Amino acid sequence: MTMSGNRTVMDRIEELKDRGTLPYEDLKALLGPLTGEESEALYAAAREVRESIFGKDVYLRGLIEISNWCRNDCYYCGIRRSNKNAQRYRLDKEQILDCCDKGYALGFRTFVLQGGEDPWYTDERICDLASSIRSAHPDCALTLSLGEKSRESYKAYFDAGAQRYLLRQETSSPAHYRFLHPEPLTIENRKRCLYDLKDIGYQVGCGIMLHSPGQTDDNILEDLYWMKEFEPHMVGIGPFISHKDTPFKDEASGGLDQTLRVLAILRLMLPKVLLPATTALGTIHPRGRELGILAGANVVMPNLSPAGVRKKYMLYDGKICTGDEAAECRRCMEARIRSVGYEVKVSRGDYPGWTREQ
Repeated sequence: MTMSGNRTVMDRIEELKDRGTLPYEDLKALLGPLTGEESEALYAAAREVRESIFGKDVYLRGLIEISNWCRNDCYYCGIRRSNKNAQRYRLDKEQILDCCDKGYALGFRTFVLQGGEDPWYTDERICDLASSIRSAHPDCALTLSLGEKSRESYKAYFDAGAQRYLLRQETSSPAHYRFLHPEPLTIENRKRCLYDLKDIGYQVGCGIMLHSPGQTDDNILEDLYWMKEFEPHMVGIGPFISHKDTPFKDEASGGLDQTLRVLAILRLMLPKVLLPATTALGTIHPRGRELGILAGANVVMPNLSPAGVRKKYMLYDGKICTGDEAAECRRCMEARIRSVGYEVKVSRGDYPGWTREQ
């Protein structure tokens, strides 16, 4: 059994479960490598904490990828501005509302509008979309994932009916952030956005890529401690997967084991967090999403985008489920969740205790 001084990995898992944090070297030891017994103990602790709050429920989020146009040129991303091979598209209001209507009929009670930072989607258009979706489906939650905006823009979307916002910080290290992104993008502005969103009243999601080029265990630890301090309502993490049309095309993709360990660690550090088992996790392993659920995750995000555009929203190579219809995605996901002893919950799946003044 792995040791450091007189403390075992099992000791550390119990302390993390009890206290929600660990000293630096102890937390670093849990990033691995671990034995099979130690890994399973970590996952079992995460499941116990997760089930004490959420039971066996897994929440569905209906993902609608509204545009693959982006003004940014992030070095890892397949829809980066400089990728001349990307087949660009954007959905109009009627297409997006149709996706929501079909999703509602399939049991989705949260819709996630995700896209590149597309200037065509002005604040006016985004606000119109938000108010229209909430008017059509008042019992549903609306999540936006549209990148960095001003505080005033975020407030306008919130007032129009958006309740959640996803914006992964990717890394908390300024040097590592600069390695992954060109100027003028900065981690300082990224975090400014996250603090603004939380202050406005959103349920806020952040997160990181694991094994992104240049990332070290120290970078991951910096992010874990920052997320503990920030206390997000959601955390999206997944493995880095390269894209053939980016500067990082030859970099190795992230691994399953460390992704699962970080999911479990996050569940123990942030017991009430909404934690997805991501599509990227399912892309690197046939049962990646199921294993994510068994490591403490409690959210999955099937795709509601029109089948004709899914292959165009290619952030990384090999993305799964690009040819499935929405109903097929829904049935497949429910069967996968049941196969590991959990159940889909037809619910908005809000962060425990969160309320919004309407």
